[in-house]
Amino acid sequence: MREDACAVAVPFYDLWHGDGHVPMVRELLPPLLAGVRRSVVEIGAGTGLITELIARETPAEIYAVEPSLGMRSVLLSRLAADPGLLRRVTVLPCGALDLEVDEPVEAVVMISVLQSFAAAGRAELWRVLRDGLEPGGRLVFNWRDRAPAVPGDLEVLGSYQVGRHTYAVAGQVLAAEGERVTSRFVYRVERRGTVLSADEVITTAHWPAGHVVAAELKEAGFEPGDAPAGMQVWHAAGPAHVR
Repeated sequence: MREDACAVAVPFYDLWHGDGHVPMVRELLPPLLAGVRRSVVEIGAGTGLITELIARETPAEIYAVEPSLGMRSVLLSRLAADPGLLRRVTVLPCGALDLEVDEPVEAVVMISVLQSFAAAGRAELWRVLRDGLEPGGRLVFNWRDRAPAVPGDLEVLGSYQVGRHTYAVAGQVLAAEGERVTSRFVYRVERRGTVLSADEVITTAHWPAGHVVAAELKEAGFEPGDAPAGMQVWHAAGPAHVR
């Protein structure tokens, strides 16, 4: 069994991201899925925060791709609380590059995942997603150009009260070169100023410029669509699939 690099972040995930990018996605994603009725692949489903949103906004069958055992455990618990979701959501315990579906889907949704892929990995990612979409199908993801990362001191990024305990996430940039950014995150649980647990992870993210992403997608056979700031919509080249 491979190591679950996301394990230490799992207890903090809904607290932090529910206070981060998720509210924006809940506002901007639904119109971008208008007309999708049959099938959706969600890349990097995490604990299911966006999976629930997709299920509310479309009647489609959902393939939730999530390689982390810890994240999948929360996702499946969330599904178990809703019999309707249990019937509609298939959880795939793999990474995006290992995606296999029985037939091409109408849409792929990928929220806060792209930064996990270096340039070579992105080329393969676009190919896999293009192959998994029906002609005219849409790829929807969040992306924006960012200011260059600068190494700095550890600082608290989010702090949340859970009963008598405080759950805090702190982070710092350790190194930045081109699109590659190495960061340190510390996940800490405290009670009255006493640290009960503290775990840290070192991560590497990749933040290419928007024009780089656009060029890669066009090369892979995607055509741009309309989307609000912070989101991207691309269509698999070819006529829309008719059923």
